[in-house]
Amino acid sequence: MKRILVAGGAGFLGSHLCERLLQEGHFVLCVDNLYTGSKDNIQHLIPNPNFEFLRHDICFPLHVEVDEIYNLACPASPIHYQSDPIQTLKTSVLGAMNLLGLAKRLKCKIFQASTSEVYGDPHVHPQQEGYWGNVNPIGIRSCYDEGKRCAETLFFDYHRVHQVPIRVGRIFNTYGPRMHPKDGRVVSNFIMQALNNQPLTIYGKGTQTRSFCYVDDLIEVIFRLMNSEITGPINIGNPTEFLVLDLAKEVIRQTNSKSPIIFVPLPSDDPRQRRPDISKAKQFLSWEPKVALKEGLAATIEYFSSLV
Repeated sequence: MKRILVAGGAGFLGSHLCERLLQEGHFVLCVDNLYTGSKDNIQHLIPNPNFEFLRHDICFPLHVEVDEIYNLACPASPIHYQSDPIQTLKTSVLGAMNLLGLAKRLKCKIFQASTSEVYGDPHVHPQQEGYWGNVNPIGIRSCYDEGKRCAETLFFDYHRVHQVPIRVGRIFNTYGPRMHPKDGRVVSNFIMQALNNQPLTIYGKGTQTRSFCYVDDLIEVIFRLMNSEITGPINIGNPTEFLVLDLAKEVIRQTNSKSPIIFVPLPSDDPRQRRPDISKAKQFLSWEPKVALKEGLAATIEYFSSLV
């Protein structure tokens, strides 16, 4: 049994990761300041004697004894990370420094949940790990994009200078149960609008593409990466590409909604294409996604229906 710290453990991805680690027989210390996370996501885990919740902001040092650290702490949706951009940047940078300092002291492995946003609005498609990206450093999304890029820099500097064993995964669009219903991301937006028979809002013409990975697939590859000898960065996501317009039509079909589709102007710095090259994940982790979009959407719609 390992004692494992999951920062951001009450969030969408974090709660699923806590669940998986408990299933593997480990003790889990879930740390979250509940800015975007929720106790509802971990309520079913609290009775487990191997689970502990600690409300804490990783912008401040954390003094605990653990064997491994997963850093998933940071608002990930534009609505949430843009509502307090300075705090978002602090969480990415100061949070990384504090957890890396802890990993250095404890001589333990640490995973960084990086993001496809480090590629910005890419000029290379699909995106490979060697691509340095096309990121606006002063735009409304920069607090998140540049925060995550700086966090990667810190991770690799701690690895080179202090020999901290790091694992860095660049997470692409992920969806599934326990997504925040008002996070402003395309899957949750479309499902909530469809369930309420409201117009589905498409930004631009809907010709921009996204690649959607179901949460169970993503947790599996995070687990494999942490337990491998691969430092990263490594792309983790689903390489199957969908038009946003096609996603809207599929959500309407599965929900039997009467919602119309409306088109509004594209937000600033919104990427036109987003698709991971997962060759490294296939080669080094023997992983590729298994859950098809239709199947994953059905489970996600069932979850949101219970909220509505």
